[in-house]
Amino acid sequence: MKEHSREASVAVAIVLLMLVLATLAHGYFSRENLADLFLANMPVMIIALGMTLIILTGQIDISVGSVFAICSVVTGLCARGGLPAVFGLLVACVAGAACGAVNGGFVAYLRVPSIVVTLATMVALRDTLRWKTQGSWVGNLPSNFQWFGVTQQVYTAGTLVMVVLLILLFVLGLRFLRVGRTVFATGSNETAAQIAGINTKRLVFTVFTLTGALTGLAAMLNSVRFNQIPSNSGLGLEMKVIAAVAVGGTAITGGTGTILGTVLGVGLLGSIGTALTFLNVSAYWEKAIQGGIILSAIILNALSTHHKKHANSINALPG
Repeated sequence: MKEHSREASVAVAIVLLMLVLATLAHGYFSRENLADLFLANMPVMIIALGMTLIILTGQIDISVGSVFAICSVVTGLCARGGLPAVFGLLVACVAGAACGAVNGGFVAYLRVPSIVVTLATMVALRDTLRWKTQGSWVGNLPSNFQWFGVTQQVYTAGTLVMVVLLILLFVLGLRFLRVGRTVFATGSNETAAQIAGINTKRLVFTVFTLTGALTGLAAMLNSVRFNQIPSNSGLGLEMKVIAAVAVGGTAITGGTGTILGTVLGVGLLGSIGTALTFLNVSAYWEKAIQGGIILSAIILNALSTHHKKHANSINALPG
C-alpha cells in the first residue's frame, strides 16, 4: 500500500474536488461539459503515457509540444490534399515517431543529455514550422475532416474507447511484460541494467520513438475537432504532460512510477481550470493552484528519494 500512497493521495484530491463541485456547481457534471473536458485533456493523456516511460528511464522530453504542432499541420495538409483520414493518421504517427527517433538517437547513442537534445529540437521544430507557414493556419479542409465525418458524440465515444484501451495496454505492459521490467531497471540503475544484459540504448531510443508516435496520434485526434488547424498548436503542452506525470508520482529521476498515477495526474490538473470557472473563481488562480500542486509533488518525490537513500545506507551498515 505504501508504494501506491502517491496515487491514493491524488485520487483523494480528485474525490474532494468532485464533492465540492457536486455541491456548488451541479452543471459541471453535465454530459456536454464532461465530454468537452475529456476532449480538451485527451492529447495530454495520450502523450503522458509515453512520457511516463521516458521519465521512468531517467530521461525527459520537452519537445512534444513542437512535435504536436508539426504533426497537426501535417495532418491538415494531408486532409487538404484529399488523402483519406486513415492515411493522414498514419502520416502523423510516422512524422511524430521520426521526431522522437531523432531525440532518442542523440540521447541513447550519442549520450547527449535529454534535456539539451529536446530543448534544441523544441526550438528548432517550432521555429522551422513558423518559418514555413508564416504563422498562417491550415484551412480549406474537406467537410468530412471534422470529427472524421461522423457526429461529435460518436467521435467522442470512439476516442474514449481508444484512450481507455491505450491506458490498459500500457498498464498491462509495464506490469506483466519483460519490457516493462527493463524500463524500471534502466531508470533505477542503468549500469546495473546493462550488466544484467538489458540493451538500455535500444530501450531509450524506443521509448522516445514511441512517445513521438503517440504525439502524432494525439495531434491527429485533436485536429479533427476543428475546421482549421493553427500552426502554433501545442504551446505549453510539454509542461502539462510532464506536470501530470510528476503529480501522478513518477519520480523525475526515474525508476519509480505508474501509469495509473499518470492518469490521475492528468485528471486532477486537467479539471482545475474548468472547476474554477464553474465556481466563479478567477482563471488567474489556475496556474497558481497547478504550480502549488506540482511543487508539492516535486517536494514529495525529493523526500521519498532521500528517505530511500537513508534507509539503504542504514541497511548497508555492518552488524
